Parts: sequence; structure tokens; C-alpha cells
Amino acid sequence: MYIKIKFLIVLFFVSSYTFSQEGIAVYSDYLSDNYYLIHPSMAGAANCAKIRLTARKQWFGQEDAPELQTISFNGRVSEKAGAGIILFNDKNGYHSQKGVKLTYAYHLMFSRDEIDLNQLSFGISGGLIQSQLDETSFLQSGDFDPIINGTIVQKDSYFNVDIGASYNYLDFYAHGTVKNAIETRRDIYTEYESDNLRKYLLSAGYVFGDQDRILLEPSILFQLVEKTQEKSIDVNMKAYKNMDFGTLWGGLSYRRSFDGAQYTDGNGISKQKLQYITPIVGVNFNNFMFAYTYSHVSGAVKFDDGGYHQITLGINLFCKPVKYECKCPAIN
Repeated sequence: MYIKIKFLIVLFFVSSYTFSQEGIAVYSDYLSDNYYLIHPSMAGAANCAKIRLTARKQWFGQEDAPELQTISFNGRVSEKAGAGIILFNDKNGYHSQKGVKLTYAYHLMFSRDEIDLNQLSFGISGGLIQSQLDETSFLQSGDFDPIINGTIVQKDSYFNVDIGASYNYLDFYAHGTVKNAIETRRDIYTEYESDNLRKYLLSAGYVFGDQDRILLEPSILFQLVEKTQEKSIDVNMKAYKNMDFGTLWGGLSYRRSFDGAQYTDGNGISKQKLQYITPIVGVNFNNFMFAYTYSHVSGAVKFDDGGYHQITLGINLFCKPVKYECKCPAIN
């Protein structure tokens, strides 16, 4: 019985961390120079067009462990407009998602000249997502459950949009995004499933330091799920060092939920909140980028001692010859 309770608690923390797997789950991959993945207003906001490929794997050695792959491209299509596309594949046990998102962004420049960064951006993404539930191994021979077929793979597709805005001013930036902005229902699970999938993201950061020595970038990301009122916050710190071959950088992210779950601890009841510590290292070489991210969950209740591994590969294309005069790695 204790093992079963412990397993249910772990599932609660996993669902809190991925916020119900609606669209692309928000992990820490945005810190790999990939803010477009969570904020549509960042499509075409940078000096270069960007291709980013991510692969994430959780709980190595565990069958049907969660995994996520994304590939994205975004860039300018005119002086004031940007566009992008995201393809993703997300699998978590018997549940999986595949989808595509197309983005349009509009950028207003308030700069005095071409090298002065003062940009307000608006973006919208339309996404078509297919959810899948594999029921083929749910029932054993002779078992019966009226809501489980037991022999099929259920599929259901739905459309939704993300809308957001970004403001980049010299060394400061802020983003706000509403994900799954319109109400839509998936009938793949039960008829009681909510059609409100909205999630709110707010992030901000500032870069300071000496360009010839080390740049530091503190930032935060706040998440809120409207229907369940689940909330979490990321507190991040990144450091950049310019080298002869490019830029070497690394960082540390701490995620904590505002919500928790109770579990049996000996003769008493304890409560645990989701906590993740995520170190990240990366390198930029010419127009290429590589990053490795490792997330570790802390607390008394967890599935196993293994971590969450992610690799990001990127390439910058069609870069402008003149960069902005700012400490702004996500833009320059």
C-alpha cells in the first residue's frame, strides 16, 4: 500500500511539472537560447534566423519513460515581421502527442538607429495537435471496464492558439504569453475533461557585466494553469564568457511549485512541493550552438534517483552584419 501511495505522489509531481502535457511541456529548454519555443512573440526577434533541435529523456532505464523532441525554425520575413514553425513529439507512458505550430510575429522598433535595441513584439501561433492514448495493454484477459476498450489506440486532434508579447530594451527583456488561449475539448479521455487548457507564462531578465570578461544574466519564469490554479516559478542565473572560438556559457535553474501533495511518512503525514535543480552548459562556435541540460528532482518522494537529460543543437542563419550595442545574447 505504501508503494502504491508513493507511486501516486510521484505521478502528481510529474503532472505538475509538465502541467498536464497540453501542447509542448514547459521545461528548461528555453534557457538554451530558445525563447521562441515558449513565446511566439520571439519569432524573428533576433539578429539571425535560428534552427533549434532538442531531445529530452527522463528516467533512463525505465520503460515508457517521458521523452520529448522538438525542432523549430524562426526568422525575419520582412523589416517588421517574423515567422516560425515548431514540430514536436511528446511521449509519456501510454499517452503521447504530436503537433505543429505556425507563428507570425510583428516587431515595432523604437530605436534611434540600427544598433540601438528598443523593440516591442507581438506574436500568435496556431497549432494542430494530435493526442493519443494506447489502451491495448490496459486490460488483462477476462477483465472488463466500460470506459476502456482495451484493444485500440485512441486518437483525437484539436486546434489551439498561443498569443504573446515581448519587450527587449538594451540589456533588459520581458515576455508574456497565453498558451492554449481558446477553449477546446479533447474527447480522448472522458466526457468530463475540461475544455479550458489555458496556461499563462511571464518571464523577465537582465544582462550585466563586462563584455571582455563575464556577463551575468539573472531571469525568472512564472507559470499559472488557469483551470487548476497550479503555479510554479523558475529562478535562473546564466554566465557568458567570450572566447577566441566563440562563447562558452553555463547556468543554473531552480524550479519550485506553489502547490504540493501530502504523503504518508512513517506514522505521520508530510507534504512535498515540486522542486527541480537544473544545471546547463553550452557553447557557441561560429554560427553553431550546443547545450546540455540536466534536471534533478529533490525531495523525499521521487520515482528514482535518475535525472532528466536534454541536448540542444542549433544553427544561426542569415545573420545581420551589424549587431545591436547591448548585452543581449538572445537577440545578438
